[in-house]
Amino acid sequence: MKQEDPNLTWKKLILESFEQHEGRYGYRRIHVELKAQGHKINHKKVQRIMNELNLKCVKFVRKSRYKSYKGTVGKVAKNRLNRRFNTPYALQKLVTDVTEFKCTNNEKLYLSPIMDLYNSEIIGFSMSKRPTLEFVMNSLKQVLPIIQEPAKYRSSIHSDQGWHYQHNSWVKTLKQNNIFQSMSRKGTCADNAAMENFFGLLKQEMYYGEELMSYEALQKKMKKYIDYYNNERIKQKLAGMSPVKYRTHASQLAA
Repeated sequence: MKQEDPNLTWKKLILESFEQHEGRYGYRRIHVELKAQGHKINHKKVQRIMNELNLKCVKFVRKSRYKSYKGTVGKVAKNRLNRRFNTPYALQKLVTDVTEFKCTNNEKLYLSPIMDLYNSEIIGFSMSKRPTLEFVMNSLKQVLPIIQEPAKYRSSIHSDQGWHYQHNSWVKTLKQNNIFQSMSRKGTCADNAAMENFFGLLKQEMYYGEELMSYEALQKKMKKYIDYYNNERIKQKLAGMSPVKYRTHASQLAA
């Protein structure tokens, strides 16, 4: 008589989690999720079972990146952030950048998100077929009402030295809303590592390895992924919670 697999239940739970997150979770995040569900299992066992089932998280392969630098065409701000990416206060430190994606019909999709470093939440974003000033300003206008909410410290927005962020419209809008401006040093991606890491994660989990799609289809997929990232995708540095859940949990504790 064939003996029943003692890990059958674990295999089902791990496979369900892996498929639910579309192969985006490695053994560490699946372990955190199982613990949050009340299951007691060692992370090494999760890793071993995933190896047995040949469940492998998608690996990121860095491709060329979008560059918006066109020299000094406006005001270059000092680097206030200075790679201090952590903060215990919501809306104190925000980062932004622009990245591009190829679509069918020789079109491109440009994405301009703004992230709150408090919980790595994308609090605003815009998409466009062209990297215009209006496109970047749209994401800023989305977050201004949020930033106006009572905050413990004055907000700062950090970016690279791309022409959008040197433009008078961007600089003036920040000043009018009492927001500090911060910029990376020229050609130093590590000064905006938090946003670079988000772009890498996003492309790894929903773009690389996929067939090219139309601008409209990719736009829809992008919105769905950012909603997933904010509300469902857990982060170990956020105590195993998603960005939105972490913010909500912290607000409840402070109430």
